[in-house]
Amino acid sequence: MTSTLQPYSETPNETYTFSSRPRPVPPRLKYKEHSISQNEGQGIYGNIMYDRRVVRGNTYAQHVLPGPDLVEIQRQQEARKRAIAKNRAKEQFRSRTPDALQGRKHTDMQTELYLEELSDLTEDTSVGCQTDAFLDKPITPLFIPAKSGKDVATQIEKSELFDFDVEAQPVLEVLVGKIMEQALLEVLEEEELHALRTQQRAFQDLHDAEMVEVERLEEQERRRHEEKDCRIKQKRVVLEKEKETAEKIAARVFAQHYLADLLPSVYTTLKDHGYFSDLVQRDIETGFLPWLVAEVNSALEKRQIALTVFDILIQNVTNWRRETFQIVNPE
Repeated sequence: MTSTLQPYSETPNETYTFSSRPRPVPPRLKYKEHSISQNEGQGIYGNIMYDRRVVRGNTYAQHVLPGPDLVEIQRQQEARKRAIAKNRAKEQFRSRTPDALQGRKHTDMQTELYLEELSDLTEDTSVGCQTDAFLDKPITPLFIPAKSGKDVATQIEKSELFDFDVEAQPVLEVLVGKIMEQALLEVLEEEELHALRTQQRAFQDLHDAEMVEVERLEEQERRRHEEKDCRIKQKRVVLEKEKETAEKIAARVFAQHYLADLLPSVYTTLKDHGYFSDLVQRDIETGFLPWLVAEVNSALEKRQIALTVFDILIQNVTNWRRETFQIVNPE
């Protein structure tokens, strides 16, 4: 249901009511966009189901409470004010004990006819009683169930069953024989075990002696091997030192023989190549002659420059005289 929302106005003493003018329901169109275009400009439409002031849920179980009566509320307020004023008047007219003088204080006291002691302790009394001693319980008689059935007996003569001496003798012989045989086997087994233990102890002693001898021989061999390695190392060091000494001696002798012929030839070659020359001559060749050559070259360059300048001057003068002569004698 759609309707036009009216402006809401509510007075403090009125409940909310909703009303709308009756109007015909427009036909429902097929398409939503056409309905929107037709409803444009007709006002604001709303659904009361989306209004916050509408109660949701089932309304059958709700009790509609009547609005408060202003007259009753005013009457209750006036009655409350009168009760407060009455209580205040009673408090004012009630007689009170005057205040105590300076240095004194009020104390509660009993004004009854019979005085009694007032205390916070509770009175209590101990009371006891004696009970009779318990008697010993009598012995419970043995329970014997009632007999049921019938007693029956039979008679057996001595020769009807068997003769114990005759019948038990083979069994005893077998048992005694088996026991003796088992005893002999156990004795033989013990003797064999004793012999085996004796042989095992002898073998163990022999084995221990052999192991001790083996350890002694291994230790002796180890010491010999260590001594042999030590001797070999020492001999190897001695041989290396002897070899090194021999090589040094041979190298020294070879160097002496080689240098004996090498030094004169080296000195001769160096002298031939000019490494051993006169100091004055070497100074002249390395210091004076280069300076002299440089000075001569500088003087020659200056002379050449002067000659060039002189030639240029002569040429310029000649050209000027020729031009002057041509001007004077054009023919």
